[in-house]
Amino acid sequence: MSENAQHAHHGHGTGDADGPSWTRAAKMLQDASPVVVPEGASAMTIHVEWEPGDPGTPPHRHSGPAFGYVIKGAVRFELEGEPERVVEAGGTFWEPGGDAIHYQDGNALSDEKTEFVVTMMCAPGKPMLELVDEAELKERAHLRAPRPTA
Repeated sequence: MSENAQHAHHGHGTGDADGPSWTRAAKMLQDASPVVVPEGASAMTIHVEWEPGDPGTPPHRHSGPAFGYVIKGAVRFELEGEPERVVEAGGTFWEPGGDAIHYQDGNALSDEKTEFVVTMMCAPGKPMLELVDEAELKERAHLRAPRPTA
């Protein structure tokens, strides 16, 4: 994660041990760019709780960016063009929205619940989440990162 100068300029997440308490109260967890927010977008923050081993939402996309924070457990996260990864409690993830397919957001643990919070931005007149059908998955298979071998 990079600490962008604009955020540091406002005093949040700078880690200045000698500064006033408000400069130490916030810790930057994620700095994402470039972020494109659809004009007139609405935003929604949700809390997700997956049971042990739950694969999560089927492949889908969002019309705007989404930003997540894992509270407990571990999320198996996979976005089109990126390798699958596991984001553990305290970790963050984000996706740009638009055309990109979000393949996985399920519980990476088989013996514990996983919880995360995600804030999603949505273009006017579009659903917050749109499932991707099998035909499109097949058509775009070349854009998916290689699958891990067991």
